Amino acid sequence: MPNDVGLRVRTVDRSLVDVALSGLSQPRKTLPAKLFYDEEGCRLFYRITELPEYYLTRTERALLPEVAPLVLASLASGSVLVEYGASNEGKAEFLLTQGAPDSADAIKAYVPIDVAMPALLQMRERLASSHPRLAVHPIAGDFMDPVKLPASVAGMPRLGFFPGSTIGNLDPTEASRFLALARGTLGMGSCFLVGADLHKDPSVLLPAYDDAAGVTAAFNRNILVRLNREAGAEFDVEAFAHRAVWNDAESRIEMHLVSRKEQAVRVAGQPIRFGRGETIHTENSYKHTPERFTAIAGNGGWHCRATWTDPARLFALYLLQPHTTA
Repeated sequence: MPNDVGLRVRTVDRSLVDVALSGLSQPRKTLPAKLFYDEEGCRLFYRITELPEYYLTRTERALLPEVAPLVLASLASGSVLVEYGASNEGKAEFLLTQGAPDSADAIKAYVPIDVAMPALLQMRERLASSHPRLAVHPIAGDFMDPVKLPASVAGMPRLGFFPGSTIGNLDPTEASRFLALARGTLGMGSCFLVGADLHKDPSVLLPAYDDAAGVTAAFNRNILVRLNREAGAEFDVEAFAHRAVWNDAESRIEMHLVSRKEQAVRVAGQPIRFGRGETIHTENSYKHTPERFTAIAGNGGWHCRATWTDPARLFALYLLQPHTTA
C-alpha cells in the first residue's frame, strides 16, 4: 500500500513534478540529487557525516585547521566568504574564526548558497549569535545556475568555498561548467578552496555509501517521501531498496533505489511502471586523482595553486585561482 504521506498532499509543487516526471520517464530512470535536501534529508545527511564509515567529513575537518590559516594569509583584508552548498556553517567556521573578531584580516561577510532555505535561515540565526560582527547574506538557489552576489559585498575580495566533495556529485563536464560559473561570480583576483574525495580502493569507498546502520538507505529513500509529500506521488517507500555500487569505468560511486517488485507508481496522477529489479539512479560521487581534478579545474578556467591531502591520501583540499587568459 502506498506510504500514507502521499495521501495527505495539500499542495503540489509543479516544478518538482516536472523534474520528477522528466527523470522517471527516461529509459533508465533518474532523479536529481538536489531533491535529497529537504529538511529531513538535511537531517539525515548530517547523521551520515557522523558515521564511522563516512570518512570524508572527519578527514576534511582534520585538514581544515592546517589549511585555513594558510589560505586566509593570502587574502586581502575585509574579504567575503562565498560558500556553495552551504546548509550548515560547520566547515566555514574554520575560516570564519581565524583571527580576532575585529582584526583587519578577518572574513567580514559570508554568503552561503544552498537550495535548502530553511537551513539557511537557521544558520543565519546561529551566526548572528556566534559572530555578531559578521554580515550574513544567504542565497537560496541551485549553484549550477548563475549566482548574483549581493550589492553589499561588491568590491570586497572574494574567497569561494566548496567543501564536502560535493563537486564529486557532478560529472567532469558538469564540474567544469560549475567551476566556470563560479569563476564568473567570484571574479579575477579571487581564490576558491574546494574539497574533493580522492580515488581509492572500493573496499574503503563503498561502506561510506552503504553504512551498517542504514542511515544512507533512509537518506536515499527519503527522496521518495519528499515526492509523495510535494509532488502528488504515491510511492510505497519500503518497496524500494537502497543500493550503492562502484563504477570503475567512470570512477564513481553510484546510488540507486531498486524496485523490489513489479509495480506502477503515480506521480501527480501519471503512472510510472517499474519492473522487479529496475532502479532509479539518484546520485553519483566521482573520485578523482589530483591530476584529473586539476584538469577539470583547468577546463573551468582555474589553475591549482596548492593541494593538501591527509597522510592516508583519502581526501584533498585544492586552492584554485582564475586563469588570467580563460
